[in-house]
Amino acid sequence: MPSFSIPLSGLTADSTALSAIANNLANQNTTGYKDVRVQFSDLFYQNLGTTGSGDPIQLGAGAQVGSMPGMFTQGSVNSTGVPTDVAIQGDGFFAVQKDGVVSYTRAGDFSVDANNFLVTSEGQQVLGYPAVNGVISTGQGITPLQLGAGTISPPNATSGVTLTTNLDASANVGDTFSTPVTVFDSLGASHVLTFTFTKTAANTWGYSLSIPSDELNPTGTPPAPQTGILSTGTLTFDGAGKLTGPVDTNGNLTNVNGIAVAGLADGASDMSFSWDLLNGATPVITQVAAPSSTSSTQQNGAGSGSLVNFSIGTDGTVTGSFSNGKTAALGQIALATFADNQGLQRIGQTDFTETLASGQAVVGAPGTGGRGSLSGGALELSNVDIATEFANLIVAQRAFEANAKAVTTFDQITQDTINLKP
Repeated sequence: MPSFSIPLSGLTADSTALSAIANNLANQNTTGYKDVRVQFSDLFYQNLGTTGSGDPIQLGAGAQVGSMPGMFTQGSVNSTGVPTDVAIQGDGFFAVQKDGVVSYTRAGDFSVDANNFLVTSEGQQVLGYPAVNGVISTGQGITPLQLGAGTISPPNATSGVTLTTNLDASANVGDTFSTPVTVFDSLGASHVLTFTFTKTAANTWGYSLSIPSDELNPTGTPPAPQTGILSTGTLTFDGAGKLTGPVDTNGNLTNVNGIAVAGLADGASDMSFSWDLLNGATPVITQVAAPSSTSSTQQNGAGSGSLVNFSIGTDGTVTGSFSNGKTAALGQIALATFADNQGLQRIGQTDFTETLASGQAVVGAPGTGGRGSLSGGALELSNVDIATEFANLIVAQRAFEANAKAVTTFDQITQDTINLKP
């Protein structure tokens, strides 16, 4: 009598294959989804005897699903322009956590939550290496990355000022020219300094650098307002209008160093900065017969700033741009790799968890240890190929029909056997 278990095992295996193919097609637009293949294996065999030459005569018991490996091939990377979107190009998984449970995903459609944490669409916090004062240390453990509108760039006190200025060689003795320059103190407050140039003789100009006196605390007993004069001196030029002084003890042209601002009324620390008259060895102050003017002013200080936007680099570094014009590292997204990706357990939401088969996660910076790189403002699409899935669907459907036909055939044989008895 025929064994119904043989075609039934085929029906069960083919039904699983059809379900897997349907799941792949359903997830063809799922970010970071990895295609699943169904591979069959045969069941045990019954030995019926041997041939005259001793070869075994065996009858198989059917088929089963031997494995369902995930296809961890690279999906297409689609640019989105959203700064929180990240795509992995190469090997690796994002490490994410929720309620203390760590899982892994290839889906990089992240956002920033109300607490400024980088999170997945399911609210899981993205793990990485935090930055302290703009410095990232990958030697410490990974933690949830916190970044967002509440991030502040600290102020930076001015330590150098540069003016690109021409003083009119045809000016009369006693003529003056002034240029304002904004500098910042240690609290990030701005102060407008005034550079005043007065022609004292041919090829000679006196300078005076001042700050409004009401921005300085009174001094002395009884307290008296400070004058606000910070520095005075003389600039000299040769017959070609090139700066020749001030000079140092060796007679070389030098910058004006050690300009001090003490007793700021806002409580900031005392300032000390230099007035850079040279760009390398080239003077930036000239004297030619043209109207006195300042073409540019530069200073290296900055007030405090709030985060305006950020970008994610190929190495996972999240770089913030602040309203004060400064940039700083906010953190670095980490990637995890496994000894055997096929051993990972799928738990839905495009997440995986490690198992004994996969081995423990090895976490590190993108681009190191065989890990892939990241593309900010982009997402990795599903790697499901519709044409392949449709071809597999046809094969699985025909196999299911063939096994179903075997069942009906066996049923007919059984009925014919029953009808042998009159």
